[in-house]
Amino acid sequence: MSRETIGLSETMQAWLVANAVSETPVQKALRDSAADHAHGGMQSAPEQVQFMQVLLKAIDARLVIEIGVFTGYSSLGMALALPPEGRLIACDVDDGYLSEAATWWARGGVQERIDPRFGPAEATLETLLEEGLGGQVDFIYIDADKTASDRYCELGMQLLRPGGLVAIDNMFRGGRVVDATADDASTVATRALASKWSADARVDWCLLPVADGLALARRR
Repeated sequence: MSRETIGLSETMQAWLVANAVSETPVQKALRDSAADHAHGGMQSAPEQVQFMQVLLKAIDARLVIEIGVFTGYSSLGMALALPPEGRLIACDVDDGYLSEAATWWARGGVQERIDPRFGPAEATLETLLEEGLGGQVDFIYIDADKTASDRYCELGMQLLRPGGLVAIDNMFRGGRVVDATADDASTVATRALASKWSADARVDWCLLPVADGLALARRR
């Protein structure tokens, strides 16, 4: 969870956002609203969302899955990067967040591109496979329960087309991954995830120091 790239000074972060982020007025209003939200730190950083928008356009994405919606900032940004016929399947276990996000999607004019799915993401991904979407998804963004990220990735591999991408947020865990005393379940799972997928022959893998660490796995 990080609304900005960790390790940057306040002035450097401000410069980064000013020179690397292009937002619609609705995107900025939604981002600003997180400042007063009890769980505002769950919102994706604007520079990370901008990066994903460029990725979606670079791979000509048409079908995207997001796991962990919160109030909809990242899904709004990704939906704006899709063509009019594009589709983003937004998964969350909190129907309150989905409802709040839906108001922002409507304000941003992308509600027709977004298919909200309420319930555990693992069950949703399995349902999508049953619906025949195996091998058809272009991009998956995972920003949810860290202990389940590996399972989301495994199911995501079945859904991705060759050349499709999985992006995984919070790979730094605020720096806890290199803290030998940090043994909470989410940090332990994140270390294991990085170790496993960096050596997985099924993917091309990289880990970027943006926001709280963003991993990318490209299905070969």
